Amino acid sequence: MKKHLMLYLKGMAMGAADVVPGVSGGTIAFISGIYGQLLDALARMPEGLLLLLRGRVREAWTLVHANFLLVLLAGILTSILSFARLITWLMEHQTIALWSFFFGLILVSCWLVGRSIRRWNAAALIALVLGVLCAWYITVASPMHWGQDYLSLFFAGAIAICAMILPGISGSFLLLLMGLYHFVLGAVKNLELGIMAVFALGCAFGLLAFARVLRAALARFHDVTLALLTGFMAGSLNKVWPWKQTIAVYTNSKGEEVPLQQANLLPWNFAEVTGQDAQLVVAILLALAGFGLVLVLEYLAHRHRVSE
Repeated sequence: MKKHLMLYLKGMAMGAADVVPGVSGGTIAFISGIYGQLLDALARMPEGLLLLLRGRVREAWTLVHANFLLVLLAGILTSILSFARLITWLMEHQTIALWSFFFGLILVSCWLVGRSIRRWNAAALIALVLGVLCAWYITVASPMHWGQDYLSLFFAGAIAICAMILPGISGSFLLLLMGLYHFVLGAVKNLELGIMAVFALGCAFGLLAFARVLRAALARFHDVTLALLTGFMAGSLNKVWPWKQTIAVYTNSKGEEVPLQQANLLPWNFAEVTGQDAQLVVAILLALAGFGLVLVLEYLAHRHRVSE
């Protein structure tokens, strides 16, 4: 029971992270010690479905770690459905506090993932640099126009979910670049089941296709893959920097102006440029809170591994 409760809470943490553009639920999965099992379970899905079609339900259930997936998914969905409104409010009214928390969380996560690399060599260093550059480019890329028809939503879900299981690459931010973030989040908040179902099917397709590739990469090229993932996380720090100046906005489906492109500022320049309080003390405290949360999750994951 305690094990399932902890897994459920980890799922909730993943769901909350996935709602925030610039933050990846994959990061939470990695630092909480469930990333390997999650990839393994997802990669086994096609084989599990074949067993299910043959009527071998118990074998299929065991093969795909169904108990693990159901509890984790329950936590993720609970978090998304419960916190979508809260996260939206925080992004609008407590931006510095929210970004500071996730900045601290991702910063220490870079160290934890990098620490798992057994041997640093030229290939690992190149992968690290490429990961940083790729993630950084995504954070500064110009938004694109993406349709809101069902087929477009299906493929948007497939692309976004692949990013969500990669530490450091934010599926929510990719949706923002596609111009679909507020559309999809609005569908979740308003329980528009048709849109949610098509998007979820796209997510399922993306998961099944990508999980096997990522699992194979970690098995065959462990250090290089982890270096690349570390780079992804380091590069994503550009997006979650707390002090920003809005350069361009766009009008969403509700007629509200939403930041489209932003530039990072140093905290001591933020008040001068924007006329707003930099909230430096609050930012530092919340960054430390994010830092501490990661260390607690790592400690619990380590204790769980030792007990097994």
